[in-house]
Amino acid sequence: MMTEREKAIAFIDNDIIKPSDAIILLEGDGLNRYPKAVELYNSNIASNIVFSGGITDYTYGSFPFSEVLPYMLEAGVPAQVIFHEDKSLNTREQAIEVIKLSVEKNWKRLVLVASHEHQYRAYLTFLKVILDIGNDIILYNAPVRNLGWFKDLGWGIRCERLEQEFIRIEKYSQLGHLATYKEAIEYQQWKELQ
Repeated sequence: MMTEREKAIAFIDNDIIKPSDAIILLEGDGLNRYPKAVELYNSNIASNIVFSGGITDYTYGSFPFSEVLPYMLEAGVPAQVIFHEDKSLNTREQAIEVIKLSVEKNWKRLVLVASHEHQYRAYLTFLKVILDIGNDIILYNAPVRNLGWFKDLGWGIRCERLEQEFIRIEKYSQLGHLATYKEAIEYQQWKELQ
């Protein structure tokens, strides 16, 4: 029998992405995430990109918006569709600020882009904020794929970072900052049946 954690991981990894209002590009992992956001934009999945994060810490892979923006522009994304949420300094703050922005802009569907090892915690964090405010925002998962697991990137080795992510999921769940795996499964079912 599968655990709720195993089911949630399978659903998060294999989400069905539908046209949305905005692509949420989480700051981090150097320059590895922005190509996925550009790919989704160029595929007409959404007409807006939100770069979420206001921290600069190269040793952690947090490259500032000012360094990532030129790559997105060079890839053909118009400046007027790129928003910078610059208040957040961690994943929970990203979720709070992005959902606040989404409510202000009346965005109902969001595509969350993070590195594959971070996607689980990011999704559970964003989902918790959505559930807490009682909003019907639909959140899709679009983790960056084809990233190596064993090379040191300067801010860690992915396979070790994956283990740390699950430790953080347990820690932040105890603090009430993340949706439960059961809530994620129920939300995925609700979302798919819309």
